[in-house]
Amino acid sequence: MTSQSLKGIFATLPKLVLFALLLIIYRNGNAQVTIAGDTTNLLQILSHTRQLTLQTVDDSTQLTIVAGNVKLKQGNTLFFCDSCVKNDRTKLFEAWGNVRIVDADTATVTANHLRYFEDKQLAFLDGNVKLSDGHGVLTTPDLEYDMMTNIGIYKKGGRVVNGKTVLTSKEGWYYADMKDVYFKKDVVLKDPAYNIVTDSLLYNTESRTARFISYTTITDSSQNVIKTREGFYNQVTKQAEFGQRPTILDTKGRRTVTGDRITQNDSIYMVTGRGVIVDSAQGVTIIGDKIFQNKTTEAVLATQKPLMIVKQDNDSIYITADTLFTAKLTALYGTQDSIVVDTVSGLKIAAIGEKDSTNRYFEAFRNVRIFNDSIQAVCDSMFYSFKDSVFRLYDNPIVWAQNSQITGDTIHLFTKNKKPEKVEAYDNSFMVNKMDTDAYNQIKSRRMDGYFIDGNIDSVRARGFAECIYYLRDDADSSYTGINETKSDIMDIYFVEKELDKVVFRSQVTGTIWPLSHKKPSEMRLEGFQWLEARRPKTKYEMFE
Repeated sequence: MTSQSLKGIFATLPKLVLFALLLIIYRNGNAQVTIAGDTTNLLQILSHTRQLTLQTVDDSTQLTIVAGNVKLKQGNTLFFCDSCVKNDRTKLFEAWGNVRIVDADTATVTANHLRYFEDKQLAFLDGNVKLSDGHGVLTTPDLEYDMMTNIGIYKKGGRVVNGKTVLTSKEGWYYADMKDVYFKKDVVLKDPAYNIVTDSLLYNTESRTARFISYTTITDSSQNVIKTREGFYNQVTKQAEFGQRPTILDTKGRRTVTGDRITQNDSIYMVTGRGVIVDSAQGVTIIGDKIFQNKTTEAVLATQKPLMIVKQDNDSIYITADTLFTAKLTALYGTQDSIVVDTVSGLKIAAIGEKDSTNRYFEAFRNVRIFNDSIQAVCDSMFYSFKDSVFRLYDNPIVWAQNSQITGDTIHLFTKNKKPEKVEAYDNSFMVNKMDTDAYNQIKSRRMDGYFIDGNIDSVRARGFAECIYYLRDDADSSYTGINETKSDIMDIYFVEKELDKVVFRSQVTGTIWPLSHKKPSEMRLEGFQWLEARRPKTKYEMFE
């Protein structure tokens, strides 16, 4: 049969039928075909069980057809298949059935069908394609694999399995040398610890590190939701970093964490750069340039100009300090079925439940300042419980309400509906009420209790070696008529429209009423008198400074 007639027969047959006929015409043996000359970068047929070589079209085109456990080699790369056709002129060969490429130590690829360009070392695979780099396994309908760069590309959907982690996307670039995969379009990563949805993602199968390069949503096993535009997460070390103003939403605790950058080390988040934590369940916002949060215990530590805002309708409370800390009361006292007594203050705290909405406290350390429209305070350390709504102020505390100032060794400020209800000053308590330039009403005692109505101071009771200096006024025209300097065991002080109205002495009273002409205001000072208005927070805006 001539070449022309053979050509006509081949032209009329489909490729698979042609192969069936060719496989019928075979010769036994394991002949090896070696290309003459430099074989360093040429494709060599190493072994097979059946071979047919055909001369077609003209003398320049020769097809080498082999079948049965076929093995080929180019450089350090081995090819395996059930059958293949090799065109020496075009440097192209196709392989069918159990196709396998072993690229030295880089990767192994399997498929049903392969088209391979020998000069370019470019492989096109389709049909149940799998690529393994020793760590992850990629499956895809078809794959373009560059043997020179060891880069595989899929554009009809792919799936990478790495341990318990599964990643899918419409498109992907697999960098076998670096064990990196670039996933693009409808990227989804599923893992027992979290799920990731994004448009683009880099993943290293060896280090098991995911890098975020576009808008990404991460949902962990606790249903915390992280939104970020850049960063990484290492599945082995549990370390992560999120950038470009990421947000973490705790859907159970209704808490949102935001900052310029958030890093995670196991269960600890560190927020840097204008960090904000909003606890909508407690109505609390924490701001700071560096914030740490334990996502397991829900404890929060804020430093570098931290600010806490306790929200209420029209008169929120602002608290600043060098350091702010908040955590669950059950972490401090444990879960209790009965009344708990605070070992520091002696105050009784009602029973605490783990799921109680008031199961929280916060502390402030160094340079503590508190502001709201009704009351302001400073101290060196503070403790607040959401269970009893009491601010416990320690180390040189000062509380201001309108024109009045209260000091003591320790002060407890009780609030109700987040408004001041009562203030208690213990040991060396001292109250100053400014009347005019250099004129001050003053009361000192061992203990002092002040009461508020609608956020305004209404009355004060001073007990234990109480002393007072206060200015008497004429009821008709409110002009000053004298100065009362008195000692008593118990005194009650009453205010009207935020001004001191009268003082009532309850027992063991001794004292003097001085005419105004006999005493200068600057001379009328009780021992320990201080007017500390310069330390008083004036507006909520200075709390952000």
